[in-house]
Order: sequence, then C-alpha cells, then structure tokens
Amino acid sequence: MSDPRNLLTLLSQASAHIQPFAWRDSRALSWDYFLAQTSAWRQLLARHPGSRFALYCSDSAEFACILFGAWQAGKTVYLPGDVLPATCANLSALVDGYLGEFPPHHAPLALPAASECEAPLMHDFNALSPDFPGLVIFTSGSTGEPQAVPKYLSQLATEVATLEQLFGERVGDADIFATVSHQHIYGLLFKVLWPLSQRRAIHAQQVNFLEQLQSGGRPFILISSPAHLKRLPAELAAAQDSSPLAAIRTIFSSGGPLPQEVALEAGSLLGSVPVEVYGSSETGGVAWRQRRGDDSDDDSWRVMPAIAWRVAAGQELLEIRSPHLPDAEWHAMADQVQALDTHRFRLQGRVDRIVKVEEKRISLDALERQLKAQAAVAEAKVLLLDQSAAQPRQRIAAFVVLSAGGRRILAAHGKLALNRQLRDSMAHAVEPVALPRSWRYLDALPLNAQGKTTRADLLALLEPQEQATAAIRPTMPIRRVLEQDAQRVLLELAVPPDLLYFDGHFAEAAILPGVVQVDWAVSYGREYFPLAPQFLSMHALKFQRVITPGMVVQLELLHDLQKSSLSFRMFSAAGQHAGGRIAFGGAHGPH
Repeated sequence: MSDPRNLLTLLSQASAHIQPFAWRDSRALSWDYFLAQTSAWRQLLARHPGSRFALYCSDSAEFACILFGAWQAGKTVYLPGDVLPATCANLSALVDGYLGEFPPHHAPLALPAASECEAPLMHDFNALSPDFPGLVIFTSGSTGEPQAVPKYLSQLATEVATLEQLFGERVGDADIFATVSHQHIYGLLFKVLWPLSQRRAIHAQQVNFLEQLQSGGRPFILISSPAHLKRLPAELAAAQDSSPLAAIRTIFSSGGPLPQEVALEAGSLLGSVPVEVYGSSETGGVAWRQRRGDDSDDDSWRVMPAIAWRVAAGQELLEIRSPHLPDAEWHAMADQVQALDTHRFRLQGRVDRIVKVEEKRISLDALERQLKAQAAVAEAKVLLLDQSAAQPRQRIAAFVVLSAGGRRILAAHGKLALNRQLRDSMAHAVEPVALPRSWRYLDALPLNAQGKTTRADLLALLEPQEQATAAIRPTMPIRRVLEQDAQRVLLELAVPPDLLYFDGHFAEAAILPGVVQVDWAVSYGREYFPLAPQFLSMHALKFQRVITPGMVVQLELLHDLQKSSLSFRMFSAAGQHAGGRIAFGGAHGPH
C-alpha cells in the first residue's frame, strides 16, 4: 500500500513544487499560495474559541486551504452537503462557527482581503495526528434525518493510500477535473485529498458542461458520476469543440452502478471506460470495477486491498472490515450481494428505504415526514419510479390523502396549484432532485389483507392516473428565497428536467427558451414587488449561456420604484446566463 503518511505530512514536509497546486480560471495557483492561505486560515481559526466548525465552499482550491488550515488549528470540520435552511438549523446545535459560503446571518469567518498572497512565509506546520477526529460528514444531508459520520484522519489517510496503490499508475501526473462536489466523501477523496497528497493539480471550479474542460493540452482525469455520464451524448452533440476530451487519461464514477451501455458509450465517446467505485459515507471505498464490453465482460465488483468481507446468512447482506472504518468490527451494509470468488461479488439490490436519485441519497421515510407535516396532508406515501421509455429519468411519486383543508385547496385551485404548493413547502429541507414529480390524491391509502400498503397497490393507482394526466407538466422552477429586502430579491431556481417548455427546444439538446426566462423574471417580480400593470419595453436584454434540464440557477431581481423598472440577472457557477431591464407603466407608474 502507498504510504498513508503522505496525507498527514503533506504540510509539515512541504517544499517548493513545480506542478501547480491548483488551476482557477486558467490561472495557476502555486504551492506557495496553498501554504500561505492555509497558514492564514490556521492563524484565524486559532484565535477563535470552539473546536467544531461547519465548512461549505464550492471552490475546491479555497476549500482545501480552509480544511487544512482548520486541521492545523486543531478544529474538527463538519461538511454539510448543502446550505438549505433545514441543514443550517441542524448544524447550529452541532458547531461553534461557520466557514465558507453560509448565509450572512450565520456570520461565516473570512480572511482579510490582503491575505490573498503567495508569499513563501515561515509556516512551521505540524504533522497531523492520525487519531485526530478531523471530519464529520453526513450520509443523507437535508433529504432525511442527517446521520453524522465522524472520520479520524487515519481513516482518510489510509483510504487515500489505497487509491494511490490501486490507480496511481494510470493517473500519473494528470490534473483533476470533477463534476461532483467535494462536500461528500467521494468528491472529497478523489478531487481534493488524494490529488494533493500526490502533488497533482486540482481545478478549483466544478465542471457542469464538457466545454468547461479547458486543460491547456495537459493530461487530466475526470471525477464524475452516473448522472453526468448518462447525459454525455446530448452534451457532446451540443458541444462545438470536443478536442479537449482527447487529453482524458482516466474517468472515475461513483454514486451508483453505471448501466453497461452507459459505461461503454462513455468509453466510446471519451476514449476511456469509467472506473466505477462502490462504497458509502460510512465505509469509504469498498470495491471497484471497469467494464470490458467483450465476451468476458461481467457486472461484478473487485474488493479493494486490505478489506475483509463476507456475506451474512439470511438476507445475504454484505459485511466488511476495513481500515477505512473507525474500528475493527464487522460493518453491515444495506446491499444484498452474491459472492463469486474470494475477491469478487455481484450487487443484488438494497434492503432499506434509502434510494439514490441522480446520485443523491434520498430517504423516502424523511420525504413522507415532510409531506405529513403540511396542513393540507393527512397521510402520505412516496415511491421511487424507475426509468422507462416514456419517462427516461428516475422520479419520486407521492400518494397523498388530503386533510379537509387540502381538499378545499384542491377544489378551489386545482391539482397543479396544489402540487406546486406542496413542493414549495418542502423545498427548504429537500434537495430539488428529491421533490416529487408525480402526484396522486386519494380518499384513502390502499391496504391489503395484512393492513399494509404495498408498492404494487400504489403503482396500480399511479399508472392510470399518469396516463390520464400526461399533459400536466411543470411550467415553473422549484423556488427558494436566498435573500430579500424592499428593492431586491435573490432566488434559487431548480429547473425541472420534465419542464413543459423543453419540448421541441431543441431536438439535439433541450435548452430553456429565452422568452420563458423573461416570463419567470416578470412573474416573480410581480409577486415580490408592486410593479405597474402595463409592460412598456425591454432594454439590454442578453442571453449568454444556455440553461438545460435539471440545472440550478440564481435569479436576482432589482426593483427601481422611481423608474418603474425591473432588472433581472440569471447566473450560476458557470457564469451569467441572462439579464436585462424591463420597464412598466400604467396606474402605478409612468405612462
């Protein structure tokens, strides 16, 4: 096995290195920059009381500096998967402070602007203790009751060493691009800790589209997931120049098994069949595979080095012992397996109510609790519906028995309005991908002879309902208010993959029409501000980047009461998508 001390002594034995520490907007960040920024964060955190700090930062380079600075200051770092209000509320009882991109009212710590430097100072870093409880991650984030998983630095170090032993030779000196977040264990290991321990350069920005893969001719690896790899054909069809893809050395995927056809198509399009990694937040990596596409191809998984495993009798559950775990006890996983030989097994399915949609872990029980907490709902059940020819994406279906108040809303405003109200009421605590897409309102839940509501009974209710309402598709995004005052509102908009307006626009790759973007800006503007009733004109209207199914963007609205105008701006981590200014007049404004 590669030496696990590489991660623990990364700073204490640091020296000048030719390879950049990271790339940000095509600008190289040196190792002196990393050391200087890490030192600045260590000094800042050393002055603050408390030992537990929550960290959320979308920039991988800045994230790494904060993380290692916190560890050098003896702080345990909590990594939430998002900054939804419910997530922050749960964190408030666990941490002593906040770091990174939390809402302003949480007062996240920040470095002075003058600290953005690369000066080779005397840093005097210590080797990190393997017994230090450096990290707490969460298994299900805001989609269920958060399950905190503490990690000693020894666990992280041994896992990084295992990855280098298994895959280091094929990665070589390649740079690191990623489509996944480092706020979860897979992204944390593969796009931050493992590369840094081996002095490989990381890219600070998360990749959303293939055209963002600007490697400058340097070889690179792509840290991805099934959700992104399944969309490759559409993205490549839309890309004008795919030449950077020739520099891909290896692709990694985790978060769920890749269907064989997706793995092989990714290999055909990108020149490398993805290496799939199987594991969990609790266990870290357990096994891996790389499909072949020939007569010898199978769907089995090969166990990683130093991991002992067995199949428990009865339910045929996988149990493991691993140096990536906090102790030497057997750990039962929620997957049934078939043992093939001493090194390989085949996955046979899960046995709990945690499912994965677009690689996000979703607790169906937690979704039901969120629904039943609404005044309009008396009882609720939810199911994960698999992909089909008619519905190419997985989706959550909700079966709801309404309260008297809910029935009045349904009668007065209709199903579409009630669907939207229930979805909006859950958006503060649920990832957009976990919100139900299909709804069925019932007088009572079906019960069998044992008094149980079965999946088969619910599916029998849903299928005719969906056939009858196939034309009912969402026309608005899932909205969350981020900031609001009298003249300005900042919204987060999650664009539904099945949005009605994607139909026919365009056949090659669906994009959100500009007229819809303007309509949303005006619609939300009228909701939050006293706009004059008549539309007069539009000015400085620009559409710079496309918005595609499933994207999450931010919409900033500014109301100028004196000029009776509404300015809007849509943007995301990829940059600005659209913007403009709309003038109104009539009863409450200029004619």
